[in-house]
Amino acid sequence: MKYIGILSDTHGFVDPAIFDYLKDCDEIWHAGDFGNSVSTALSTFKPLKGVYGNIDGTADRQRFPEDLLFNCEGIRIFITHIGGYPNHYPSRVKRIIETARPDLFISGHSHILKIVRDPVCQLLHINPGAAGRSGFHQVRTMVRLKIDAGKISGVEVIELGKRSVK
Repeated sequence: MKYIGILSDTHGFVDPAIFDYLKDCDEIWHAGDFGNSVSTALSTFKPLKGVYGNIDGTADRQRFPEDLLFNCEGIRIFITHIGGYPNHYPSRVKRIIETARPDLFISGHSHILKIVRDPVCQLLHINPGAAGRSGFHQVRTMVRLKIDAGKISGVEVIELGKRSVK
């Protein structure tokens, strides 16, 4: 069994509360737009898997791929930053989904929290929203879930507070 914390669009900001929410997680998965030293802070805390996003600089682009495909506890995972959503995947992403046939597809970029089943592609799509302060979102969010023996369970949305901090 693996307990996973999922983030995206931190844009250089890591709320200290994130570490409390991730303390019992086995791994952190980040769907891009780390910004500044976020990847270092997260990877120092827990094992980190991630992809680079459109705002990420050279260091994160060298450290992380654009697309990440891997298996976790019997679940096939695909992570990319700009992934769209069911019935509206960019053609590049759609080709990867059709070829790799993931069970779980995670993307970021939109800053819009979304957890939805895609019955056509037979996968669970998660966009954890944005955990950072930059963007138009009103509430900073992240997601946690458990993966065990080919099943995803305990999916929970965590609200980190308002985007703008006084």
